[in-house]
Amino acid sequence: MSQSVQHIAIIMDGNGRWAQARGLPRTMGHRQGVDAVKRVVEAAADMGIRYLTLFGFSSENWSRPVEEVSELMRLLRMYLRAETAELHRHNICLKVIGDRNAFDREIIELIENAERLTADNTAITVQMALNYGGRNEILRAAAGYAALCLEKGIPPDFNSAEEYLPGMLWTANVPDPEIIIRSSGEQRISNFLLWQCAYSEFIFTPTLWPDFSRVDLEQAVSEFARRDRRFGGLRAETSS
Repeated sequence: MSQSVQHIAIIMDGNGRWAQARGLPRTMGHRQGVDAVKRVVEAAADMGIRYLTLFGFSSENWSRPVEEVSELMRLLRMYLRAETAELHRHNICLKVIGDRNAFDREIIELIENAERLTADNTAITVQMALNYGGRNEILRAAAGYAALCLEKGIPPDFNSAEEYLPGMLWTANVPDPEIIIRSSGEQRISNFLLWQCAYSEFIFTPTLWPDFSRVDLEQAVSEFARRDRRFGGLRAETSS
């Protein structure tokens, strides 16, 4: 595949609607969504994608019904327990971005163990966005930048902000995504990677997340290949 695609980010949407369409409780959709995660991670690694970021749980999702949040936490524990060794066996690096301090101690320890075990793996880096919000990320980075300016005695100006602030994001040292996919037909960004998506190509698919497959991922990459990315410039044939 094209070397121009290093990083794909996905807003995994539609679990609840998938379940409701089948007369099942919403929690069943989340369970099926875990299987989709496994398929897509495997497919992305096979396709040579270097980074895959999956929006698993937003900072706003805590407002969902208690039963649904409890099931999501149970599935997160189950995934980390069951899949960490498998990810490591396949040379996959797992990172979690977001404010993990809101999770219980058991989940935090499972995250830390998974990150520690897979840290040196090189096939693909999977960033799982958990208790993540893009505005929160930017505000935290700005606060970190302000503290750095005070510590180093440097003026808080545009040049130093451009140098230091990106390294204070949760995605520091990871290239911005070329492609952001949202499943389920919704067409909004939902507070996801607000800084990093400045020049991403957005692809919206009606496929509900539990049905998302390798074919959907390949179709997104094919669609990306047809896009004309100008980064604010002109088409080559009209630039003269």
